Amino acid sequence: MLGIVPAFNEVIGGQAVPLKPSQKFNLFFHSAFDPYQFGIVAIDAGIEQAQGSFPEYHYGAIGYGKRYAAAFADNFDGNFWGNAVLPSLLHQDPRYYRLGHGNPMHRILYAASTAVICKGDNGHWQPNVSNVTGNIIGGAISNLYYPASDRGIGLTFERGLTVTATGAVGAFAEEFYPDVAAYFSRRHARKVAAQQQAAQAAAGQSTVQPH
Repeated sequence: MLGIVPAFNEVIGGQAVPLKPSQKFNLFFHSAFDPYQFGIVAIDAGIEQAQGSFPEYHYGAIGYGKRYAAAFADNFDGNFWGNAVLPSLLHQDPRYYRLGHGNPMHRILYAASTAVICKGDNGHWQPNVSNVTGNIIGGAISNLYYPASDRGIGLTFERGLTVTATGAVGAFAEEFYPDVAAYFSRRHARKVAAQQQAAQAAAGQSTVQPH
């Protein structure tokens, strides 16, 4: 998307062969180490530093480095468990199946629902245990590196469920970006066609000789 955001985990058309465990891990590695992820983590760490999150990390370059490492670990852990390990064990599909048609509100609700439902390797919809549990496991692992004041069972579930909810934002982008891109493509094509017609009309007039 926009030549920046990867969309290689998106299925268009609603049909796809099941992924093997090795393919699920391959998808995870592509997602976890895509340049886009490093950029998003850099932004997240910058926002956290500006807001004064995790003051025990302090500030300056060292503080930013700690926040960057923690944010990257959060993304990596949730991705690893939610998109590779658990989908392989539970036979669930970590990909997003784009609806691509119908009422906009229906599509919005569908995109949001994919945070908690998914397709199994058998092609049937089922609770997205992999995603939700993977995010909670990632939240639990973060207790190993977050400051003492930001640890605990409550914060573990809060972080895990927050990541699950914000995952809906990515689903919205995957669902509607092709529509937005198609709209601007058609708009650009109409503009180019109009310019060509105007140029042809102007050229035709210039060739008319006065009597």
